[in-house]
Amino acid sequence: MVWKTNLMVMRAIVPLVAMPIMMMVGQAGPAAAGEDLVVSYDQSQLLRMPRAVSEIIVGNPSIADVSIQSGNMLVVTGKTFGITNIIALDAEKNVIQDQRVVVERDERGIVNVSRAGLRKSFSCNPNCAPTITIGDEAAYFNQVVSSSSTKMKFSETGSDGGGGAGGGQGNQ
Repeated sequence: MVWKTNLMVMRAIVPLVAMPIMMMVGQAGPAAAGEDLVVSYDQSQLLRMPRAVSEIIVGNPSIADVSIQSGNMLVVTGKTFGITNIIALDAEKNVIQDQRVVVERDERGIVNVSRAGLRKSFSCNPNCAPTITIGDEAAYFNQVVSSSSTKMKFSETGSDGGGGAGGGQGNQ
């Protein structure tokens, strides 16, 4: 008689315990249809569709960029802060999924310095270096962009005799 009572209690408890666990596991993956896909600014996120995608429509391409990685895998890149949507179509132009995308700033490792209402952003992972974010002081923003562009040009040309590293006079 006792074992029947224990069995009845177990049948009542297991679904109560299992349901929240199953719900948490379901939320751990990428966004499912109906949920927002949250992408960090200047970061990419994978979004798997239920079937092959042949065309993508982005509500506001200035907020997010999307490309088809493979038949049913999309790469969503956050370009600026905001909310947009992605509509994935199959070969017959049927809607596979209409996905809302929220692009947010990733605050981890970011330090903002405000002085007289003007902001400068730094990426501190673990050492701090200048970084740019929409809303930074214009002169600071332009200075970081210019430095970054110069560095990229130097990296592209390498040391092919076009000035070399350090800007020295060479051997005399």
